[in-house]
Amino acid sequence: MSHKSAEQLNAEARKHLDALLPRKDALKPKERMAIPAQEMPAQDPAERRRNVSEVALGYSQEQARLEALRCLQCKNAPCIEGCPVRIDIPAFVKAIADGDYQKSVDIIKRNSLLPAVCGRVCPQEVQCQAPCTVGKALKDVDKAVNIGRLERYVADWERENQSFDVPAVKPETGKKVAVIGSGPASLVVAADVRREGHAVTIFEAFHKPGGVMIYGIPEFRLPKKIVQMEIDTLAAMGVELRTNYVVGRTRKLTDLMTKDGYHAIFVGTGAGLPKFMNIEGENLIGVFSANEYLTRANLMKAYEVGKADTPIMPSRKVVVLGGGNVAMDAARVALRLGAGEVHVVYRRTEVEMPARVEEVRHAKEEGIEFHLLQNAKRILGDEYGRVTGIECLRYELGEPDASGRRRPVELKGSEFMIECDAVIVAIGNDSNPLIKQTTPELNVNKWGHIIVDENGRTSIPGVYAGGDIVLGAATVILAMGQGRTAAKAINEYLAG
Repeated sequence: MSHKSAEQLNAEARKHLDALLPRKDALKPKERMAIPAQEMPAQDPAERRRNVSEVALGYSQEQARLEALRCLQCKNAPCIEGCPVRIDIPAFVKAIADGDYQKSVDIIKRNSLLPAVCGRVCPQEVQCQAPCTVGKALKDVDKAVNIGRLERYVADWERENQSFDVPAVKPETGKKVAVIGSGPASLVVAADVRREGHAVTIFEAFHKPGGVMIYGIPEFRLPKKIVQMEIDTLAAMGVELRTNYVVGRTRKLTDLMTKDGYHAIFVGTGAGLPKFMNIEGENLIGVFSANEYLTRANLMKAYEVGKADTPIMPSRKVVVLGGGNVAMDAARVALRLGAGEVHVVYRRTEVEMPARVEEVRHAKEEGIEFHLLQNAKRILGDEYGRVTGIECLRYELGEPDASGRRRPVELKGSEFMIECDAVIVAIGNDSNPLIKQTTPELNVNKWGHIIVDENGRTSIPGVYAGGDIVLGAATVILAMGQGRTAAKAINEYLAG
């Protein structure tokens, strides 16, 4: 990667734009595809390794308009088919090309309440950008129109220009809805149900709302002020927020209806129960779940050394087990917390990694080392019970498994050691069983995920669910899509 400065990238975009704008209506498809895909300005890797400021700096106005001109405005709009909430992508992109940013963000917000969030953390390369005609014609998904970056641009423009209005709320209906959890699915439900005039209360187990967007995703990927603005908008709409409230412990789920008078409930508690590998040494001092590590660093701001009282173990050499976005987040946070070396160990190849390509690239640029086709066999410790290293095995890829990815097959006798003083396990999450344990009539599958119909209805009348508690670990936009579906069903249920 060239690591051109934001100023250089903007100057190049302005030069292209000055040549194209006077004749944009005459641009032919071949001319549009000849416009270079706009690189995202980013902090220099050497600098960002030791700060938590946002890595990707966002397009300039010139870059955004030039990137938008690359869109062919296909009549069949395959990009919309790839969007879980079916945003009218050609229309919002065309509005950017025309310089009408308010129109652009208004189009997005017909379908998505969190464009600044989705523009930063959603995997557009496997969703809306995957079927993009430009990318297919150029035989490279990286050269598809950068829809996510354009979404982020107009969302940031709206925030910087303070041009947003609080959504209108219909007259009060006298109906009450409880929303359990405050992640992306829950925020969508709260907004859509409140708009219809129903009273909405969000119950959040943590002391701060926002769910995985607050406790899981680091500041350098998603600034917390962006999430807080969405929470503030809900408060301005009249949504009540109750924190430190654990449904299933503070109050049973069904008690909210039978004792507290709620007419409907949405469960959006996420998948926050960390998985472990069940190998020797996982109980040693210095072994963390990625959930705990990231929660301490993000929600409790352990990175503010000297300011925050949150304890987090200072580590010299960290090994992260896993290959998803959470593994990349944990590795990059460990670096920013002062680790001299960070190693990611993953049992397949980079092709099979579920992490976003951009996150893997950023991690590599920051100096994180990747050990592919390898996995931990056991974790080693000293006489005081502290981690000293891991013993790994080498693997090769066999036939595809149920996920469609080739199954890793261990190579007998290939054991080797990696010295370390901390191990972060980032191999996925299960659903927290608390609500199911205290609500036996709620049907779940063998993984503990709540079973719902196509409208988000659970086995209990008036109770709906969506997001990771239904899907398992998924993306922000998929959770939002489920929230929108459930909200529509809740509004119809209350109207009936």
